[in-house]
Amino acid sequence: MIELTRAQASRAAIERMYVVMRHLFIRGYYKPGGASGHAIMQDLLILQPEIYGSLADSQKVDLNGLVYVFDRLPKGIEETRYIKLTSEEGYEKSSFTKIIPQARRRNCYRIDEEQMFIEITRGRSEIYDILTHLTFIYIEAEKIKQHAQDKKGNALREWEQLEKIVTGEEALTKENEEVAFTYLATILGRTYQETRDAHHRFIKHSKKNNGLFHIVYWLGKLAINEELKSEDRIISFSPTLRERIGHHIYGERWANKIKRTLLHNGLLQRPIHIISSNLHSVMNSFYACDALGKKGKNTDFLNLMEEVSQGDNGHLREKIYHSAIEKGMIQVQEESGTNISVQIFDTAKILPASLPSNIKMPETLTEENAPVIVVMDYAFGEQAFETMDELLKPYESENEQINLDIQSISIMGKAGILKGAKGDVMTPTAHIFEGTADNYPVENDLSPEDFKDIKDLKFVDGPMVTVLGTSLQNKDILTYFKDSSWGVMGLEMEGAHYQKAIQGASKIRNNISKDVKVRYAYYASDNPLITGSTLANGSLGLTGVKPTYYITLKILEKIFNS
Repeated sequence: MIELTRAQASRAAIERMYVVMRHLFIRGYYKPGGASGHAIMQDLLILQPEIYGSLADSQKVDLNGLVYVFDRLPKGIEETRYIKLTSEEGYEKSSFTKIIPQARRRNCYRIDEEQMFIEITRGRSEIYDILTHLTFIYIEAEKIKQHAQDKKGNALREWEQLEKIVTGEEALTKENEEVAFTYLATILGRTYQETRDAHHRFIKHSKKNNGLFHIVYWLGKLAINEELKSEDRIISFSPTLRERIGHHIYGERWANKIKRTLLHNGLLQRPIHIISSNLHSVMNSFYACDALGKKGKNTDFLNLMEEVSQGDNGHLREKIYHSAIEKGMIQVQEESGTNISVQIFDTAKILPASLPSNIKMPETLTEENAPVIVVMDYAFGEQAFETMDELLKPYESENEQINLDIQSISIMGKAGILKGAKGDVMTPTAHIFEGTADNYPVENDLSPEDFKDIKDLKFVDGPMVTVLGTSLQNKDILTYFKDSSWGVMGLEMEGAHYQKAIQGASKIRNNISKDVKVRYAYYASDNPLITGSTLANGSLGLTGVKPTYYITLKILEKIFNS
């Protein structure tokens, strides 16, 4: 009998999870404690994603995973039995308080003590992402339940003491804090120090979550109540969401707003360059030196950006933003539901003397031929196809259709690396779409050769895999992609979707020129093959500043010299 390798078994588990999730979405609901919920849990346990390091350990609750997931889920979700995924259905006009997670911009609403609504506007990738996170916390909830009871189902003393602290019957003070952490460590199956460290990581974003004590108690309480009182937890999908998904409703609304803004400002028929990136690096490159009084050749721009990026220097970032608005940057108001903000720069209004020495604007630029740069914030998974596909379509009014003069499309951002370390820069030569037979070779206008004069960073190129979800990757699958003839150097979630839209617009639909320049570059935020270097172990911090601005400055240099 032929046995599957770990990589093959893991890929099969991912495929099953997506088939089951899609089936449940069409069905309209499921119970995490039911047969369908258990099927997803079993596949996630087979997969053992690197981001959930101790998921498969039945004795240890994965604390890093809890921090990562609760940064991306709405505050209070651990208390709710009923979770409904909805479309944009008018709740923003209700009296319900809007809840936005710390690390993922999505609108959520606490309807009552037991029910939470999560608004989905980014497409199927967002649904799969949320269901994966929920599956993870339900697996951890089962561990907490097991640690809270004896073999007869009676509550252990540690659980009773935790309940007193969370319900306010006993206050958490400096005097009893160490005792409380000891109780909590027992329930989590972790060491005293690990528990304290996780508690402090939750405190960092205390306004966006309820804290480790509260979260652990409610996860365990709902799991216990489901077993003892038959109070089932239920995840459902609204009929409107099921009807709208996949129809580019939000992407079309978003793209039309951008084109109307360009038309209103007389920029629609100018040479346009699109950059998908963060919303600070291009703005800072154009305006920071002037706003902070650091003009001149003696200014070290990268050191200045590291100073600006420091957590306690928000006043500097505000100063740059307001200066940019005053001097011509257009901030497109985000009302579409995509949660993708946009900035527009008319480079004819930018004074060369205000730029860092790395950027040279040609003297031949005029108000008619100066580039217009449209910077869009990061898309999420399949949303990248929806938004780029709509943005590259002609502008249509009642009287005419105007094709945009798209000169270049640049994609930059964070990605996982397989052949390097955090902070390294990757320039893809192809995008391989995980779980499909699709692959997209890229004529990338960026390569390591463009950065040959930079000595303090490593630059690599090669194929990248566009994954179905960062929370579903394990060492076996990623090692296969790296060591096989695919030779993959990194992973991300949007590249294949962007390239699919670009190729469709340029080579099939003739919406843009076949000669459009395409640039992809990512800096490494994590290496999921190295223990302790996954996204769940914390952010990149200031390590990402230099690669971000090296890439940004090179993209701007190429735009001005094209």
